[in-house]
Amino acid sequence: MEKKTVIRFTDVCKVYYLYKNSKQRLFGALFNHRNCKKKLAVDSLSFEIKQGESVAFFGRNGAGKSTVLKMVTEVAFPTSGEIYVDGRVGALLELSAGFDPEFTGRENIYLKGHLLGIREQEIKKLEESIVEFADLGDYIDQPVRTYSSGMKARLGFSVNVNIRPDILIVDEALSVGDDAFKRKCTTRINELLSKGDITLMFVTHAVGVAKEFCKRGIVLNNGKAVFDGPIDEAAAYYEKMIAKKKK
Repeated sequence: MEKKTVIRFTDVCKVYYLYKNSKQRLFGALFNHRNCKKKLAVDSLSFEIKQGESVAFFGRNGAGKSTVLKMVTEVAFPTSGEIYVDGRVGALLELSAGFDPEFTGRENIYLKGHLLGIREQEIKKLEESIVEFADLGDYIDQPVRTYSSGMKARLGFSVNVNIRPDILIVDEALSVGDDAFKRKCTTRINELLSKGDITLMFVTHAVGVAKEFCKRGIVLNNGKAVFDGPIDEAAAYYEKMIAKKKK
C-alpha cells in the first residue's frame, strides 16, 4: 500500500523584501513594496514527501533550505505557489522559540504545548517524559531567563521530540549541547524513525550526519531544486557543487 503524501510544494516562490530602515519598511507596506531590494529565497520549487520518508536538504548558506522549513512550519508563508502539510509538526529550528523567560521550564512545557495545539490533558501525560529527557535537574522549576543557551536547547529539543510528531523537522539542531546530549538526541530521532510512520526533513552541512538519518536528498541552489534522489547520490552531487564553487 502506497504511503500518503504529507508534504507537497507546488511551484512555490518566496520573496523577501529588504529595507534600509523601519520608515522605508512602513512605506513599502503601504505602497506595494516600492523602493526596496528583493531577495528571491525560493524559486518555483516543487516536491512531494511521503509519510515515513527521511529527506535531507543540502545547499550553501542562502540556498533556501531554512526558508523551506519555515514555510512548512508556517513561520513564513509563500509569496506564490501552494504548500500542503498533513500532520502534527515537531520543529527543531530555533529550539528556544516560544519560551517565556519569566516562566519556569516546567511552565514553558505547557506554554509550548499549547502553542503547538496540544490539549492540557495530553501535555500532562507527556510532562514527566519531557522533564526526564531534558535532564535539567532542579532548574526545571527555575525561570528560563536563568538558563544557558544549551539548557534552553535541551528543553526545546525534549518538548519537540516527545510530542509524538507526525513530521519532524531538524535544522542543524544537533550542533547544540555536549556530546552526551547529542548522542541522546541522535538515539531518540532514530527511535522515532524506526517506527516507520514519522516523516523527517533534515537540514545540515554535515553530509555524514545526513546519511545517518536520511535515505533521500534534495540539493538546493539559489532557491531551486537542482537534484532530488537517493541520499548517497545527493551527497555526492552537493560535494561536487561545493568543490566547483571553491575553484
